[in-house]
Amino acid sequence: MLELSPESPLERREKEAINKQYLSLKTLYSPASIKLLSYWLMGVCILAFIVLFLPWQQNIRAMGELTALSPQDRPQIIPSPIDGRVDKWLVQEGSYVEEGEVLVVVSEIKDKFFDPKLIQRKEEVIGAKEDAIKAKKKKIDIYNQQIQLLRNGLALKLRQNENKILQQTFKVESDSLAWMAGIVDFENAERQYYSNQILYDSGLVPLTYLEASKSKRMKAEAKILVQQKKLDVSRNERKILGLENNAIQVSVLDKIAKIESEQTAAIAEMAEAEGSLIKLRNELSNLKIRAEYKNVRAPQNGYIINAKKSGVGETVKLGSPLLTFMPDKPSLAVALEVDAKDVPFIGKNRHVRLQFEGWPAMQFDGRPDIAVGTFGGEIKVIDSVIGKNGKFRVLVTPDPLEMNEAWPSELRMGLGVKAWILLDEVPTWFEIWRQLNGFPPKQKSKDEAPKMAKKG
Repeated sequence: MLELSPESPLERREKEAINKQYLSLKTLYSPASIKLLSYWLMGVCILAFIVLFLPWQQNIRAMGELTALSPQDRPQIIPSPIDGRVDKWLVQEGSYVEEGEVLVVVSEIKDKFFDPKLIQRKEEVIGAKEDAIKAKKKKIDIYNQQIQLLRNGLALKLRQNENKILQQTFKVESDSLAWMAGIVDFENAERQYYSNQILYDSGLVPLTYLEASKSKRMKAEAKILVQQKKLDVSRNERKILGLENNAIQVSVLDKIAKIESEQTAAIAEMAEAEGSLIKLRNELSNLKIRAEYKNVRAPQNGYIINAKKSGVGETVKLGSPLLTFMPDKPSLAVALEVDAKDVPFIGKNRHVRLQFEGWPAMQFDGRPDIAVGTFGGEIKVIDSVIGKNGKFRVLVTPDPLEMNEAWPSELRMGLGVKAWILLDEVPTWFEIWRQLNGFPPKQKSKDEAPKMAKKG
């Protein structure tokens, strides 16, 4: 019954008397506990109705492990750089080493590298080859000098011969003038002879005078013949001197050709020697590098995780693993495995909440702002190709907006991680309706990456 006004003591006693007298009224009476329960149920319904309109953060769950963002920061196997035998271990498991520090000493097992002075002997061979090349170069220079001398001598001889030809030309001209003068003298003697013959026939001159002119005429004719022969000889000598130019050139050029042939052979030998020298220097460089490979060094600062080989004297092959190395201060990242159906709803710079194994945490789905013990991150890389396990790999790095709550410094590679990739906010009733119908999460923009408010 509803009490609309306060009851007086008298009315209360009368009411109790009536209730005791009439059993049916007593049966209809509601206990106080039932009233309290109805109040609670009504409050719960009102609260549930209010909750239906509160914002809900959609998310995608994923599992993964801790790794490094850069490949050079991830654990690596240090192999043996040569075929050899383990001589000495200079580190222990768990040791911190610096870049370039010697970890293992390996000795040679191939017979061609046994000689301890192999590098020195190779340097001596290279020195001898260099001396041989210098001698070849000197020989080639001498050939060049000989060729130059022959060319200079050829030019000199040709100039000398040209001078002789010029002199002989002058002689030919002189003989020609003498020959022409002889002809003039002969013609004068002949005219004088014929004149004297007429005078003799007329009886004006004696016979002796005629004979004298005849003798003079014959001497002039003989002189012409002599001058003609001298002129022919001079002309022949000039021709011979002209032919000597070709003979001089042929003789000298033949000598130059022979020297150039020897020079070409010397150049070929020097080129072959230089090729051999390059090969020897390459072998020397390889020997020096191989000698350095006997000392297996740390590629960077880091820690020795575990040795793959044990003991001293064990034979190892090229590329055989010697030990596992972990770089110091890696750039940490979380490698998550995301189902293919969820990849279209995530993008780079999406916010992620992370729970690391060993760190107690409490995450409330839909309310990341009240999570406890989780750490923030953002998606840095999404693989373009699906993995062998049928899932896509997603790399998550620390959130730069949460530097005051950085990831714990005690984290180690391979640590298990549970992640919630946060999507868009929707009303709670929408999320319940979506889950019941199996619809995908609501997505405003694939390129957007909203940053969530800092967790409380």
